[in-house]
Amino acid sequence: MVVTHTSRVGYWESGVDAELRGFVSCAWGHGGEPVGGSQLVVPDGCVDVIWRPGGIEVVGPDTGAWVSGIAAGSSLFGIRARPGMAGLLLGVPAGEVRDQRVDAADLWGARARVLAEAIDERPEMAPVLLADFARRRLAEWAPDPVVTAAVAALDDPRPPSVAGLADRVGVSERQLRRRIGDAVGYGPRTLVSVLRFQRAVRGAGTRPLADLAQDCGYADQAHLTREFRRLSGTTPKRFPGQASS
Repeated sequence: MVVTHTSRVGYWESGVDAELRGFVSCAWGHGGEPVGGSQLVVPDGCVDVIWRPGGIEVVGPDTGAWVSGIAAGSSLFGIRARPGMAGLLLGVPAGEVRDQRVDAADLWGARARVLAEAIDERPEMAPVLLADFARRRLAEWAPDPVVTAAVAALDDPRPPSVAGLADRVGVSERQLRRRIGDAVGYGPRTLVSVLRFQRAVRGAGTRPLADLAQDCGYADQAHLTREFRRLSGTTPKRFPGQASS
């Protein structure tokens, strides 16, 4: 889940401590503005746990864009697991919550309710309490080293084939696809598209689109634009928060 601004709502991200850094990309929050607003949410291969007043939800790995709204004066806070690290925040295979927003109590039961009540009482402590939840999970869960290596290899402008990657990490293609699906929420081909799209998002507005396409691993500028439309519903030039190229 990556949030981009589509209207005036304060959004921030902050890093996490060294213990969580390899598993969690950031803590984040937005809201508290006198007017309501909305955000365009686009795929990034991540899973988020989000507190809103009254409850906690899990946002599964997205394969398409959607718009999230927030009421005037309202706030929400979240913590985001890196691609391949969904198990830290889920406790179930990531594919089970793909393109879904699920009540965390359905996954974690009383633990989720206790966390929600603690944040309801002290919303300003939400980032700390969410990070504490993730830190406690590290004592119960460990990442799949095959998936960790696979995600790193696939996040490249010239990623290896699934067959080549399976041989590199020492498992069968079938097992590799299954393990990536469980840990990320979708298979290697979709993951390559999402990671490539995210590289393009980070670079959009900084250089000509033809150069951006080549650097990120697209066949050409037209391919870049098609993928932007498919994954965000808009073009690189019109993508929220990006300057025209």
